[in-house]
Amino acid sequence: MESVPKFLQGVFGYSGAGLDRSALLASTLIYTVPSSKRAQFVYLRAGNSGPELVCLSLVIAGKAARYLPVGAKAGMNVPLTIVEDLPPDTTVEVHLSAPEGATGQIVVDVGLLEI
Repeated sequence: MESVPKFLQGVFGYSGAGLDRSALLASTLIYTVPSSKRAQFVYLRAGNSGPELVCLSLVIAGKAARYLPVGAKAGMNVPLTIVEDLPPDTTVEVHLSAPEGATGQIVVDVGLLEI
C-alpha cells in the first residue's frame, strides 16, 4: 500500500476575537480524506509573530480534537505520536483563537499521511 504525504501550510494574518472563539484560519487549511483512503496526522509546526499567546485547534468532522497553544513570539514543533486513523471522507480544518484585539501572523505546517 502506497502512502502519500499531504500538507496544510502557509503564513496567515489573524485578528483575535477571544481565546474561547475559535474560527477557521484560512480556506486553504481544509483537508478531506479521499473516499478510498485513510489518513493520519504526522506532525504540526507553528510560529506566532504576535505579542499574545494564540491557540491552534485541529477540528475533525466539526469537533475540536487537538488544542495546540503557541506562545507569544514563539514557535513549536509537535510530533503527533498518538496517532489515530482518520476514516474516508473525514474533513480536517485548522482553526485559530486569540485574545480579543490581538493581531499578528502565524506560520502553520501540518503534515498528514494518506494510506
